[in-house]
Amino acid sequence: MERYSGKSVMKGIAAGRLAFFKKQEYIPRQETVQDTGAEVQRFYVARQKAMQNLEQLYEQALASVGEEHAMIFDIHKMMLEDEDYLDSVARMISEESLNAEYAVTATGENFAAVFAAMDDEYMQARAADVTDVSARVVRILAGIGDDGIQAEEPVILVAEDLTPSETVKLDKSKILAFVTVKGSTISHTAILARSMNIPALVNTDMIPDESMNGRMAVVDGFTGEFLVDPEEDVLAAKIEAKNQWIAGQEAMKALIGKENVTTDGRKVKLYANVGSVSDVEKAIQADAGGIGLFRSEFLYLGRKDYPTEEEQFASYKQAAEMMGGKKVIIRTLDIGADKQADYFKLEPEENPAMGYRAIRICLDRTEVFKTQLRAIYRASAYGCIAVMFPMIISKEEVVAAKKIAEAVKTDLKQEGIAFGDVELGIMIETPAAALISDELAAEVDFFSIGTNDLTQYTLAVDRQNQQLEPIYAPYHKALLKLIKLTIENAHKAGIWAGICGELAGDIDMVPVFMDMGVDELSVSPANILPLRKCIREL
Repeated sequence: MERYSGKSVMKGIAAGRLAFFKKQEYIPRQETVQDTGAEVQRFYVARQKAMQNLEQLYEQALASVGEEHAMIFDIHKMMLEDEDYLDSVARMISEESLNAEYAVTATGENFAAVFAAMDDEYMQARAADVTDVSARVVRILAGIGDDGIQAEEPVILVAEDLTPSETVKLDKSKILAFVTVKGSTISHTAILARSMNIPALVNTDMIPDESMNGRMAVVDGFTGEFLVDPEEDVLAAKIEAKNQWIAGQEAMKALIGKENVTTDGRKVKLYANVGSVSDVEKAIQADAGGIGLFRSEFLYLGRKDYPTEEEQFASYKQAAEMMGGKKVIIRTLDIGADKQADYFKLEPEENPAMGYRAIRICLDRTEVFKTQLRAIYRASAYGCIAVMFPMIISKEEVVAAKKIAEAVKTDLKQEGIAFGDVELGIMIETPAAALISDELAAEVDFFSIGTNDLTQYTLAVDRQNQQLEPIYAPYHKALLKLIKLTIENAHKAGIWAGICGELAGDIDMVPVFMDMGVDELSVSPANILPLRKCIREL
């Protein structure tokens, strides 16, 4: 038996035969071209075909993994619209008389190297996206088809690495799991694997090749183990663990329609975090009590200009109607940091996580903010909608945001446009907001604690920096004290408090949060029923 270990991207256990993902090797040769103008034109024709391919991939991903994850391919399209990238390819062809295949490959390698050298892990992971986009254009130029696997039955896929486009095109019915040597847990490929519910390991210490084809293996997404040719007793134990896990997942379905209540009668609301209207369906299937976090910024990403009021209104209205009267809490625009849109024309920042983002942009660019609030208030006539403002650090920010909201309501009244009774809340994701939560509670209807940012700001630890992973402590006493203080101050003021960060879905933390008196937990749809089971057993 060969035993390897990797980083788990998606929990679950798979046992089956291996299939090596064979990429069509193509290393373009450097050639001299005589007609550079025609060669540049050949590149732009291939680029346009690549854009069409990416649009097809977007539609395919939209159907299988939802809008939030399909946005990956819009980001790829934006890369093919980047002027620096396009100029670099065209200049290499024109000035150095190079063939388009070589110019695209060289440009892709240069841009990928820039991303890979960055300190931020999220930006490092974008190197794979640049490589994917460039390889797509090169394959089109060379007339080469897509990579793939040949398998008659479901297999465990092994590869050096998988690009996002390779991942989304996998025939899910033929894939039990996948294991790669490269990759990170926050790469777009990893995100797609989670959304497709495929057990997966990345960063695995193996050397894959075609000799692996047909061998029996086990992927354990709980332990991070990858076992090749396991002994019979090991294989049997893993299969039994897999069957128990599947049975447990099926048993969870019996909890649909049940209350989130402890054995001694303590109730809590379980809401879902979503990134788009298409994700709302997943929340409904998971029996979520509402939407605790609608990430509205995804309406702004992957496009060339601001979404109109009508576009936003249509999305918010559809979400409200789909939830059938259950609460939908829309977080106002949280652009900036790692979520960039070129048309915002944001200046590069040394520390974007603490920079010009979220409510700071909204209070500065009030017309953008008003457009979004108009769309939200209009949609509130069709369901139960609430609004929360992110990245708050002061009472003055809350008062300013409320003033703009009141102005929007006044305008709508004068125009004879109906809207509902919209609760206003704020996200507590800075230590400043937590420490003055007694003052802030007097201004709003609810708090939603964003533990992701609150953790990194409290500990001064970048949550995407792998070097700091050993000291990134989501259970740190300081963090828990801030959460407890926030909940207590909310209740003293007669408002409710929820948690919408990753920590809300941590089973081990449920008893702690219940003891603190939390009113609501908002998690990914997949976590709703496991949390309900945990709560009902407390």
